[in-house]
Amino acid sequence: MKIAVVGATGLVGGVMLKVLEERHLGDNEIIAAASPKSVGKQIAFAGRTLTVVSVDEAIAMHPDYAIFSAGAAASRQYAPLFAAVGTTVIDNSSAWRKDADKPLVVPEINIDAVKADDRIIANPNCSTIQMVLALSGLHRRYRIKRLVISTYQSITGTGIKAVRQLQEEEAWHAEQVRIAGHDTPTQLDNMPPHNQAYPYQIFRNLFPHGGDFQTDGYTTEEQKLVDETRKILGDPSIAITATVARVPVVGGHSESVNIEFCEEYDLDEARRIVSDTPGVVLYDDPATNRYPMPVMSENRDEVFVGRMRRDLSQPRSLNLWVVADNLRKGAATNAIQIMQALMNKRLS
Repeated sequence: MKIAVVGATGLVGGVMLKVLEERHLGDNEIIAAASPKSVGKQIAFAGRTLTVVSVDEAIAMHPDYAIFSAGAAASRQYAPLFAAVGTTVIDNSSAWRKDADKPLVVPEINIDAVKADDRIIANPNCSTIQMVLALSGLHRRYRIKRLVISTYQSITGTGIKAVRQLQEEEAWHAEQVRIAGHDTPTQLDNMPPHNQAYPYQIFRNLFPHGGDFQTDGYTTEEQKLVDETRKILGDPSIAITATVARVPVVGGHSESVNIEFCEEYDLDEARRIVSDTPGVVLYDDPATNRYPMPVMSENRDEVFVGRMRRDLSQPRSLNLWVVADNLRKGAATNAIQIMQALMNKRLS
């Protein structure tokens, strides 16, 4: 097989290469492609060195699969060109997710949405993937009527520039503490200009802002949770409202999810359903302080669920807490799982 990773020098692209190696796919011909400024760079991979090529060069090599993490504009430009030479594209951007003709896939839930002639497949948003995987079995059993979602999203979801912003703010504050001999104000008013991925500092801070604001007051990140959940679960009737917050965390995304079902549920059965869902770990024992946290999800592919408890204020309603590494299951791993599932289907 020839497998192209488009955006190989980016944060998610690097994780894609790591997951390919971990899943013993490194014996295939791996093509590392990126923007012109990265062409010629060397990347260590599976005991050898990959030389980064341009996207046009990658297309000319006619790969069997191309896994994209290069942004929506690049995907809109190049994914159809790969598809035209017979490549199956799995795209991690928002470019194709709302397209009715493009499957939006979490493989444990709806790999059958991919038809034999599909050449562009959309990878969902990171916050959507972990949530719908945790909810998929519950929806099949009880049917979800409404979701109220609050997310606490890692800065890695924004990319390497956000990571650098946090690192620079931490370093600058530490230097001020060293000079002053004691802790200094959290607000970094006097910090010189630096890498700014966000309109505010992220160090010792959080803000209810992920993506771009729409005219209705919601953000694009919040809208993705609405549109993508309905599409993946195959139910446009689910009522969904969401609030996204960005937090100074590197390890993964966390979500508080309130679910109202169409019918009454049994809490013990609901716990069994979640526990039996492939790719999900039920980590939930309040008596021993067992609940998911981003620090435990980092570099893991599982989706962790805890704090499952009945909503005492609303009939047929359940609260739970969902955590996953947004760069792995939320992006790279899900895309590669899609590719592996398609490989297996085409070989069977």
